[in-house]
Formats: sequence, structure tokens, C-alpha cells
Amino acid sequence: MPADAAWRTELETERRMKDEFMARHPESPFVSGRVPFHALRYFAPDPKYRVRATLTRLAVPEEAYLRTNRDGQAVMRYLGDLAFQVDRTAVRLAVYHAGEGVGTSVFVPFRDRTSGAESYGPGRYLTFELNEDDVYDLDFNRAFNPYCAYTDDFECGFPPAQNDLPVAIRAGEKVWAADENPATPSTVVLNRLRRATGGSAPAPRPKRAARSPSARRTRRGSPRSRTARRPRRG
Repeated sequence: MPADAAWRTELETERRMKDEFMARHPESPFVSGRVPFHALRYFAPDPKYRVRATLTRLAVPEEAYLRTNRDGQAVMRYLGDLAFQVDRTAVRLAVYHAGEGVGTSVFVPFRDRTSGAESYGPGRYLTFELNEDDVYDLDFNRAFNPYCAYTDDFECGFPPAQNDLPVAIRAGEKVWAADENPATPSTVVLNRLRRATGGSAPAPRPKRAARSPSARRTRRGSPRSRTARRPRRG
């Protein structure tokens, strides 16, 4: 099977398996949150959104705080920046590590020109495993929504302003409910406060939140999206 055909088949299989997990598994946000499920929505597979990226690490990782949908702060370690090109535009994304329990897995929260329209407004995630070379094949076709995109039962960290891409990434998961798509992370926070206060939202107050990059209630057994692979050696 040609490499491109094999990649498409693998991607379609992953999406089908994720739908099965979301529809039936007790740790699915839909099952645990009692949210009616319909199949997740995706952009069509597009190989141009598979890009080669180089990670420039900080000499010493820095503590970082990502705003959450509950107006809290998810505590992360900022490791450095990925540099790559999309449609001949040079861009960078900050990379984060969630702390103990995730090993060499890191995540990249990002927004792009599709956010708030075709994709979930507050942003999407990529995850990958660190390697020694710090050169990665990023596949935005595997970008996915945090669990808070489906239900308020989960708390998730939003991308920082530096991870707002000036290009459209028409790859990966689309917004799940197109008629209820908050435009920005701030929109999510304000809407939640309005619901909690019956229509009059008080001024947001920062607070510390869970360390998980995707959701406070995420537990072992949740599906892991493979969004980057170590380049094969020649």
C-alpha cells in the first residue's frame, strides 16, 4: 500500500475507534457527563498539514499557567517552542509538559484562523512524545478538542496568546456542536459565569486548577491521539 494511502487508512481507523470510545466507554465525556453523542466531525485528511517541526528547548523549563474554562489556572512546564511552516508561513508554537505521570508526552494547545468558526473557538490540542533529536513530524490531521468542548464537567487549559496561529489549519477535529461554538476562551469563561449567576457575570477571579492538560477528570484509559512521530532514519 502506498505511504499516503496507508496514512489515510490509519487516520480513518483512529477516528472510527475514537467514536466508539466516545459513544460507549464509561470514561468518555459523553457517557460520564450524560451528553447525547453524535459522531465527531473532522476536516478531510490533508497531507499538507503534516509538517516537519524543530523544537528549541529552554535551558531550564519554566513554570507556566494556562487559563481554564472555569477561570482557573492549569499549572504546566513550558519546555520551548516548535518552529515550522504552514502554507509557506513560518510559525511557532509553545510546548508544555503536564508534570508527573505523563512521562515524555507533551502537548501543544493552539488556535488558528478556523477557531470560532469551523473548529472549536477556544482551541485544540496536539500531543506527541519527546525524542532526543527534537525534530518531529507534526500531523495536524490528528488535532483534537479538549473534553470541555463537549461538557462543562471537565476543566481544560486553553492556549496562550502566543499559540494563536496566523494561518488556517483546516485539518483535524472540527467543532462538535456548530450552533454552540464559543468564539474565544474568554467567551467560554463569561458564558459559564453568566449561567452560574443567572445572567449577571461577576469579574473573573483567577484560581489554580488541575495539572491535566486536557481535563481535570481525565483518567487512565482515555484515548490518546498520536500527533507526531519521530522521523525515520535513512
